[in-house]
Amino acid sequence: MRVSQFYSRVAGLVVRNMEDGFVVLESSAFELVIVALPAQIAAQIQIASPPVKRQDTAIKLAFFVPSIANARSVAPGAGGALNSLEREWQFQGARVCDGHDPEGNIFQLRENVL
Repeated sequence: MRVSQFYSRVAGLVVRNMEDGFVVLESSAFELVIVALPAQIAAQIQIASPPVKRQDTAIKLAFFVPSIANARSVAPGAGGALNSLEREWQFQGARVCDGHDPEGNIFQLRENVL
């Protein structure tokens, strides 16, 4: 699953379980389960290239990473992107940057500021 590979590479989540229809990714304090859509629903969804950003959602995932700069360099090869350096900001003691995954889902990365 392309989305699970993306979050493994960009957010540093480890694949703990992979079976037909789902992948479990986790860190020491977080678990993300990526579930495949049923074939009849997936056949009706078009993912553009580059993907259309899905901004109107009720939830935004935020992941702490050691380096936003490193994640920014890895993201394109994994099918997504992070916003430019100029669009980073400080929030609650962390450097913050939004991005999107290969399907256009918006997420956020946070890097602790020392």
